[in-house]
Amino acid sequence: MRVKKRSKHRKAVKFYATCFGFREPYKVLIDGTFVHHLLTQRLLPADEALRDLLSASRTPALFTSKCILAELRRLGKSHAESFDAAQLLTTTKCEHDKVVGAVNCVQSLIGDKNPEHFFVATQDPGLRENLREIPGVPVIYGLKNSLCIERPSMQQRKFAQLDEEKRLNMDISEYKKLLKAASEGKTIASENGSGEEQHEMPISSLVKNALHVTDKTKFKRNKAKGPNPLSCKKKKPKLPTAIQKQAGTADGEAKRKRVRKRKRGQKDNKQLEAAN
Repeated sequence: MRVKKRSKHRKAVKFYATCFGFREPYKVLIDGTFVHHLLTQRLLPADEALRDLLSASRTPALFTSKCILAELRRLGKSHAESFDAAQLLTTTKCEHDKVVGAVNCVQSLIGDKNPEHFFVATQDPGLRENLREIPGVPVIYGLKNSLCIERPSMQQRKFAQLDEEKRLNMDISEYKKLLKAASEGKTIASENGSGEEQHEMPISSLVKNALHVTDKTKFKRNKAKGPNPLSCKKKKPKLPTAIQKQAGTADGEAKRKRVRKRKRGQKDNKQLEAAN
């Protein structure tokens, strides 16, 4: 599987795990068309192929229903191998006294909110289109010799966004309860107060007290410190050595001039003797 394709599949799985609560081991509901596709394209074993598709650490559980098995049996010899393979899957209970079509059976198992958190694997384009309208239903399909996960539809994304906003915002009933708790806190404070002046508490603190919410301890950052004052001490100026020597000598006494003695060589001595 290519890297870009794998990253898209991981993003889709992460979306359903974050917004709709999908957890491992994942459950995959497989219909007869998908079983037939796996066998014709030799994408076997199916559990390992789906595990690689979902990037799961645990092998997913594969499910089918009695209505799907009955439909494969009715298709005859052309789907006999698919029927035998589908019988090896776990059969989930569907609330049908009489056998119905596979599409109707899958839609009844998924319902309005997919409570069992099924990944639906199908090759039926009509069923795939219907499942896109239901929030929290990831669809798996086969494309030649590879498997793919459909990207979450716009309706599923909008539902997830609205659901998140609903969780973050409080209802009218919750808001009334908070106001009631705040007003009760004010009355208790006024009853317990003495004759001295009492500082009124803000509503936010009263609500926190009513809900028993504590503030988080603020992280204290270390401020930039100044330089060490001892290292910034001014240095005392040193007197020059020549001035110190002059201060040590007597007043009016001139400094004696240093005389250098020069060593003369033999040639210089001979020249002096000849000159004399």
